[in-house]
Amino acid sequence: MYQQGNADLSALEQERRRNPLYKHVAKTYLWMCIGLAITFLIGFGLTESKMIFLIYAMPLAPIILLVLQIILVAALSSRITKLSVGACRGIFLGYSALTGVTMGAVLTMYDAGSALLAFGVSAFFFGSMAVAGLVTKRDLSKFGPVVLFGLVALLVMQVLNMFLRLETLDVMLCFIGIALFLGITTYDAKKTKDFYYAFENNPEMLEKVSIFSALNLYLDFINLFLYLIRLLGKRR
Repeated sequence: MYQQGNADLSALEQERRRNPLYKHVAKTYLWMCIGLAITFLIGFGLTESKMIFLIYAMPLAPIILLVLQIILVAALSSRITKLSVGACRGIFLGYSALTGVTMGAVLTMYDAGSALLAFGVSAFFFGSMAVAGLVTKRDLSKFGPVVLFGLVALLVMQVLNMFLRLETLDVMLCFIGIALFLGITTYDAKKTKDFYYAFENNPEMLEKVSIFSALNLYLDFINLFLYLIRLLGKRR
C-alpha cells in the first residue's frame, strides 16, 4: 500500500508537469521570484555599500524614482497587447531594479535581522494566500471594485496620517494594509489561472500575461513586506 501511495504521488507529479496550466503558473511565479531577487539584492547591496546615501543625496531622487516606476507599470498595463514579450520582460526587470533602489532606502532604517524576519513572515503569508487563490474555484472577479475601494481608502488614510503623525493610527493602517494585500494576493493568484484560460490559444499573449501576473504578485509581496517591517522591524 505504501508503494502504491508513492506511485500515485509520482503519477500526480508527472501529470502536473505535463499540465500546461501548471507550467504557466510555475513560470509566472518564477518571474515573480526573479523580480524579488533583483529588488532585494540591489536594496541590500546599496545599503551595505552606503551608496544609497549618495543616490538620495540628490534632492529629486525620490520623485524621479516614483515617476519612472509609475511610467513602467502604466506602460505594461496599458500597452501589453502591443508590446513584444521581450519588452514586457524588460519592463518588469527594470521596475524590479528601480524598486530595489527604493527598497535600499527602507532597509537603511531597520537592522538586517528585522528585515529577514519581515521577509520570512511575508513569504509565509503570501504563500498561504497564493495557494488559496490557486485552488479556489470561486469567481473572485466581483471583488475587484472592493479591492480598488480598499486601496484608495488606505492611500487616503496614509496621506492623512503623514500630517497627523498618530502612532496608533499608523499601527492600525499597517494591520489593515496586511489584511488587504493578503486578500489581493488571493485575488491575483486566481487571476493567474483566469488569464491562462483566456489566452491558452494565444502563446505570445500567454507569455505576456504571465509577466503581467508576475508583476501583480510581486507588488502584493512587496507591499506585505513593507507593512510587516513597519510592525516587526527594529529601527537602526
